[in-house]
Amino acid sequence: MRLTSINVGPICPMQVGNQTVDSAIDKRPVSGAVRVTRNGLDGDEQADHRFHGGPDQAVYLYTVEDYAWWSEQLGRELSPGLFGENLTIEGLPGDLFVGDRLLIGGLVLEVTGPRLPCSKFAAVMQDEGFGRTFIAAERPGAYCRVLNEGRVSVGDRVSLVTGSDVAVRDLFRLNYVGKPAEKDLERVLSVPLAERLRDKFAGRLKKLVAAAG
Repeated sequence: MRLTSINVGPICPMQVGNQTVDSAIDKRPVSGAVRVTRNGLDGDEQADHRFHGGPDQAVYLYTVEDYAWWSEQLGRELSPGLFGENLTIEGLPGDLFVGDRLLIGGLVLEVTGPRLPCSKFAAVMQDEGFGRTFIAAERPGAYCRVLNEGRVSVGDRVSLVTGSDVAVRDLFRLNYVGKPAEKDLERVLSVPLAERLRDKFAGRLKKLVAAAG
C-alpha cells in the first residue's frame, strides 16, 4: 500500500443550492512532508465542527481504486481530493474495520467510521442527487483518529494492522436502516467509533429500548 496524494483545504465560500456557505471540502494535493496531529493535517480546515473534524474524524481516507471505479461510473477523470479526503491511498482494502490501524512512518491512524454524504458534497459533484448515488455505491471511505502524530509524504508505504470485526461498510449501511435491530446497535457500540456516530447509534438504541419498555 502506498500514499499517492496528500490533500488539504482552507475554509472558502461555496454555492449550495440558493445559499452561499462556508466549507473546506475543496481539498487540493500538496507536495512535501505534511505534519499530521491529533487535530488533523497542517494547513487543513473544517468550517462546521458540528459534523466535521475533531479528534475522532481528524483524517479522512479514500482509495485510488475507489476513485477509478467512480471515474468509470461517471465517465470522467476524478482528481485526488475531490471527495474531500486528506489521504489518497493505493492498495488499501476496499472495506476497512473500525479499530484498524494504519502505519505511515511514525504516524499511526485508527479507523473510526465511514464518511456520510452531505449537501456540500453534492454541490462539489454538481449533482443534487449525488448523496443518494454515494449511499447506493457503498464506497464511503473512512475517518480516522490519530494515535501517534507524525509527518507523511507522497510515496510513503502504508501498513495495516487489523482491528475489530465491525466493518466500516456495515456501519454505513446501518446508518440508513429505518428500524435497526437492537443487537446490531449494541454490536457497533462495542467498538471504538467516532463520538458523533456513537452518540447517534446510542440515541437510536435508547429509543428502541424505551419503545420495547
